[in-house]
Amino acid sequence: MSPKTLYIEGYINIQQESFYSLNSFLSTFPLLENNITQLGNVIILFPFVAILIPFAPKLWESIITSSLLSLIASAVLKKIFSMPRPAAVFDNDSFVIIGQALKGPTSLPSGHSITSFIVITLVLLALMPKNKWHKAFFTLFMLTLGLVIVTSRVAVGAHYPLDVIIGSAIGSILAILGIQIDKKLNWLRALKNNNSNIILIIIILIWGALVLQHIALENLLISYLAMIPLLTTLSLIIFKINVQEEF
Repeated sequence: MSPKTLYIEGYINIQQESFYSLNSFLSTFPLLENNITQLGNVIILFPFVAILIPFAPKLWESIITSSLLSLIASAVLKKIFSMPRPAAVFDNDSFVIIGQALKGPTSLPSGHSITSFIVITLVLLALMPKNKWHKAFFTLFMLTLGLVIVTSRVAVGAHYPLDVIIGSAIGSILAILGIQIDKKLNWLRALKNNNSNIILIIIILIWGALVLQHIALENLLISYLAMIPLLTTLSLIIFKINVQEEF
């Protein structure tokens, strides 16, 4: 037996019981979990954070930088580990699969978890209240939200527990790395010039088209809800442009 086969079997075996237990417990409400897990998809997650664009432009510089890093890190690590998904290993009738049964060798790390914790970490750092009680509540709320999103990947049968734990850790690291890169390089100067509002409008319109495509494919409530903050952000930016032109 090759070393690669040994490590794959070892990785799966040490968490097989926890996977079955969590999958069974978390999948009690399959439609809810199927909606929640979409929040780990950047197409759906972006609109819910987009509302912060007019108020926290620095946050968006770091989100863009960290997201670009995550594309590279996720692709490279998935290729290196080549970990088969649960549906490719276990009898598909032995656990709950919500949505499409994913069977490729791309289980480790969880890309949804990386994306989720990039945003969770950056929002925590950017919007942390000064009051210690508010700070504690905000931190608890954001981490709980992140936990709910990433564990949904186990609920739908797409990932093992360690996939989402490792993915979450990678997401937090990439978020901090993204901040440091922005501080040193400031490479997104285009978002600060006079054309920044036009650029943001174009991005939002493109993202709106992606969300509509997602609605056509999945037809889930969360996809429709994602359009609300996206359209709100678009309205705020257009209002800002009109105010600037008046003055």
